[in-house]
Amino acid sequence: MSAPDPATPRLAIDELIACPRCDALHRAELPHAGERAICRRCGTVLIAPRAGSYGRILMLATTIMILMFGAVFFPFLQLRVAGLRSDASVFDTARAFAGGNMAPLAVAVALLIVLIPVLRVLLISYVLAPLAAGRRPARHAAAAFRLSEDLRPWSMAEIFVIGTAVALVKLADLAQVVLGPAFWMFAALVVVTVLQDGFMCRWSIWRALEAER
Repeated sequence: MSAPDPATPRLAIDELIACPRCDALHRAELPHAGERAICRRCGTVLIAPRAGSYGRILMLATTIMILMFGAVFFPFLQLRVAGLRSDASVFDTARAFAGGNMAPLAVAVALLIVLIPVLRVLLISYVLAPLAAGRRPARHAAAAFRLSEDLRPWSMAEIFVIGTAVALVKLADLAQVVLGPAFWMFAALVVVTVLQDGFMCRWSIWRALEAER
């Protein structure tokens, strides 16, 4: 490795941004309106500010909360075998496994499918609501946003939908399966969550939080 050129100006840490995919360092500069800053090595979007994005994210967060409530308590699927019918919701399933050796599975389902996504939405709303209103960030907003980012890999509603679809293919040979409204709410929940993450420019949020310190 060659020695650094003394004539090269040194940048402060807050003037740099690291690519989350390949760790390449770039000078952090706010793009012009309608433009995006992408990594020169792998093409990952680094900075993509959008006008009114805070309000859109909050509306999508409200939509996620409504869909999550319906997805948990409404019938998820219906099984029909030999003239018998059984309806089941996610809440009923978790409660059925709450006792005995299957209790850890019920806890895992509740955490990964319901509680963690809800907590992440609440944290994001707590952080962005003051910013959308043009006020100072709420107390401990930086810690709340950092926690929401740490929880993102553990929010697994989309994994639940994929796993359910695979299970339904196998159940189709044993019984007649009818998808309930909660299944479609979970599917919509995945789409809305993707849209929310797409509107979110994390660099802009961190910059707004740091500016008020």
